[in-house]
Amino acid sequence: MPLSEHEQRLFEQIERSLAEDPKFASAVRASDPRFHARRRLLVAAGVIIAGLALLVYGAVINLPPLAVAGFIVMLASAAYAVQSQRKAQSPDLHVVGGTTSRRRPRGRSGRRPSILDRMEDRWRQRPEGHR
Repeated sequence: MPLSEHEQRLFEQIERSLAEDPKFASAVRASDPRFHARRRLLVAAGVIIAGLALLVYGAVINLPPLAVAGFIVMLASAAYAVQSQRKAQSPDLHVVGGTTSRRRPRGRSGRRPSILDRMEDRWRQRPEGHR
């Protein structure tokens, strides 16, 4: 059913006011999955640099355990960056109601949803008055 002229004008007015609202713009940006992926990559890059610094410092002061710890930090951070990049490029990532979520592929028998998936489903299905 099409909107009446009055409803159309109200809709356009709401649209204009939302477009000018900086809080709304930041909320939309914060719910964007690409924004979170970019932030995770930057954090991982910073931790890789810190791990490299530990590795070099441990090698310079001749303390092998510190150098090994720096290498492990670098390796773990690189793995985190790769995992974040894969999640960001995943086609099933989408925004729903201001939060990011993953669509579960259908038809995968034998795979039980994780506890986080079940908790997320319960959160989405809670009554509206409990927010």
